[in-house]
Amino acid sequence: MAFDFKKEYKEFYMPKNKLSIVTVPSMNYIAVRGQGDPNIEDGEYKQSIGLLYGIAFTIKMSKKGDHLIEGYFDYVVPPLEGFWWQDGVDGIDYAHKENFKWISVIRLPDFVTKADFDWAVEEATRKKKTDFSRVEYLTYDEGLCVQCMHIGSYDDEPATVVLMHEYMESQGYILDITDKRLHHEIYLSDARKVVPEKLKTVIRHPIRKA
Repeated sequence: MAFDFKKEYKEFYMPKNKLSIVTVPSMNYIAVRGQGDPNIEDGEYKQSIGLLYGIAFTIKMSKKGDHLIEGYFDYVVPPLEGFWWQDGVDGIDYAHKENFKWISVIRLPDFVTKADFDWAVEEATRKKKTDFSRVEYLTYDEGLCVQCMHIGSYDDEPATVVLMHEYMESQGYILDITDKRLHHEIYLSDARKVVPEKLKTVIRHPIRKA
C-alpha cells in the first residue's frame, strides 16, 4: 500500500467537522507564487497547478528511472494546498478575488532533498518541454493554528472563519496572520468533479496566546 499523508496525518488533513487547535510541524513543499483571481479560465492560478503536479509526479515516478532518491518509499501525492493574502487587508476579502496573492503548494515527502527537487525541475523541463522556472522548494513552519473542515462552496468560507475565530478566542488565543503566517487552505475535493456544496476544504489560521 502506498503511504497516504491524508490517512497517516488525519489531524492535519482530515480533521472532523469541528473546530480544533493544532501545532503544525515544519514541512517542505513544491511551491508556485502568483496573484489574481483563481477562477479565471487558463489564468495564472490554474497554470500554477499544472506546474506543481508536473514536478510532483516527476518525483513520485522517479522510482522508474535512473535517479534514485535515498529513502524513497511509494506514496500518494498529497493534496493541493494554498496560502492566500491581499495587501492591506486584515484576513481575506472574498469580494475582491482579483487582489488575491497566493502560494500554491503540494507537500513533499521528507526524503526529498533540495538536490532531488532541482533534479525533478530539470527532468520535467526536459521531458515536458515546459518552463518550470517559477517552481520553488519551500520550507514552511506553520506552528500553532486554529483549523476546521469547511464543507461547501469556497465563497461560503467566511462563515466557517467566523466560527474559527470565535473558538480560538474562547480558548485564550488571538489571530496571528502576518506576512509570514498566512491564511491556509487544503483542498480535499476536485472542484472540477464535485458540486460546490460538497467541496471539502481544511481552513487553517495562525494564532498565538492572547
